[in-house]
Amino acid sequence: MFSETLIELLKKDPKICVLTGAGVSAESGVPTFRGENGIWKKFRAEELATVDAFMSNPDLVLAWYQHRRDIIDNIEPNPGHYALAKMEKNFSDFCLVTQNVDNLHENAGSKYILEVHGNIMKNKCMNCNKPVERLDFKEGDELPECECGGMIRPDVVWFGEMLPQDVFEEANRKAFQCDLFFSIGTSAIVYPAAALPITAKQRGAYLVEINVTETELSTLADEVLLGPSGEILPKLLMTAGIDV
Repeated sequence: MFSETLIELLKKDPKICVLTGAGVSAESGVPTFRGENGIWKKFRAEELATVDAFMSNPDLVLAWYQHRRDIIDNIEPNPGHYALAKMEKNFSDFCLVTQNVDNLHENAGSKYILEVHGNIMKNKCMNCNKPVERLDFKEGDELPECECGGMIRPDVVWFGEMLPQDVFEEANRKAFQCDLFFSIGTSAIVYPAAALPITAKQRGAYLVEINVTETELSTLADEVLLGPSGEILPKLLMTAGIDV
């Protein structure tokens, strides 16, 4: 199932950079933006996950994010999440970059995580940018405000916003320096994150894609492993002699 090249590379303690997307979370049952039940089926994500939507109807947007947090509260990391946390402990230079905002990587034990799209469990002030820990919002509650008087919003990247510059610069640096790059559970079409595996490949890294279907990245990858990451990653570590 796995090439000898990949297994031998893993045994040499390579510099590893991993990019994960929605497919990894979907294996745990995290719903995507679209297709949610109830009232939220009436809305498109692009209508709610924007600064304009928040400024015009903050109650609605905060209620939507609370709905999503409530779902995630009842979801556990899957074997793919745990395998990545195990990799971090076993390799001396390991970086996990995620487009997911659900905190499942952290719940699985990963420590060094670059969250390029933010984290749905965290908040920040729109005015002074001060970080604010989780706030649960119930219908009828007063809108949360920062000490400076600014509005508190979810600490996620909304449509039309730039990725956090320091986080993405670090992700790009790790992709630039790595020997082995994994693109896992992502369509590899949402830029600028989709540029990371290409950067790694151009710099000579061995590029591995793990996904349930082929993507635009597949033709560029050195190795394409089709299937759920929760099945493939534990088998890969076991084959490489890494205790899972």
